[in-house]
Amino acid sequence: MYLLLVIVVYIAFAKKFVKWERWKEYYPTVQFYIICNLLYNFLFYQHTLWKYKAVTVDWLNHTLIEIAFTFLIVPVVLMIYLEYFPKGKLKGILYLMIWVAYFSILEYLFEAKGLFIYENGWNGWWSVLFNIITFTVIKIHFKNPLAAFLVSAPIIAVLLLFFHPALHELK
Repeated sequence: MYLLLVIVVYIAFAKKFVKWERWKEYYPTVQFYIICNLLYNFLFYQHTLWKYKAVTVDWLNHTLIEIAFTFLIVPVVLMIYLEYFPKGKLKGILYLMIWVAYFSILEYLFEAKGLFIYENGWNGWWSVLFNIITFTVIKIHFKNPLAAFLVSAPIIAVLLLFFHPALHELK
């Protein structure tokens, strides 16, 4: 089961790279991501832009994979991302782009294996843009939560306008 392997890998990353004595500093930003991700899954439940697909067992569906991703993998990723974020604007941009590339390549590989499916107008390029926005907003939230909320609101509105069918019917 690939999901179990991915979880084990990220647990190993957590043991190696996360400074657990600082978890309380990261907790609000991890919560912010979890809330935003759950909000996406709620708003787009009947009209997903992407979904996970298990190929090993029938009972492992998008929802269960999403829960594992949201509550086990992403917190580790965000703590590592924030822990090692470099000082300096150019280094910070390069660091952010490395994370964007890492997540975009992983998504491409999972999509190529049929484990990640794009739907309803979404594609890999939208995901690259979304990853840039996500990692940028995560860093903003870590430094200034209110600013992250203010930046996120119009982004969510644009996503809803472009990709949510109920809003297209209002035109």
